[in-house]
Amino acid sequence: MKNLSKKKSRKKPITPVSQIKNVLRQLWLRSRERAKALKDSEYCCTICGIKQSTAKGKEVKLEVHHKDGIDWTDLAETIRKRLLSGVLQPLCIQCHKEKHNENETV
Repeated sequence: MKNLSKKKSRKKPITPVSQIKNVLRQLWLRSRERAKALKDSEYCCTICGIKQSTAKGKEVKLEVHHKDGIDWTDLAETIRKRLLSGVLQPLCIQCHKEKHNENETV
């Protein structure tokens, strides 16, 4: 087994919050929940009633608003903290499955 702890220390790679926010935004734009909200409103603004349109010269785009608000930066930082930081251990597929099975039986 290789001793990886003797490698020269390099600057720790960190995924930028902006990259995480962009991925979250793309996920939101393609989400079923967003599509359902648009469909349920019959593609009309729920305040003024204007209808979404792709007609040339008459384009109207609708956005879907989170009534409770979303702090995208906080969400991205939480994801980075919980998912992308901490002690990471490269494992083969089989050992990874076994590791999760150990955790489930404890």
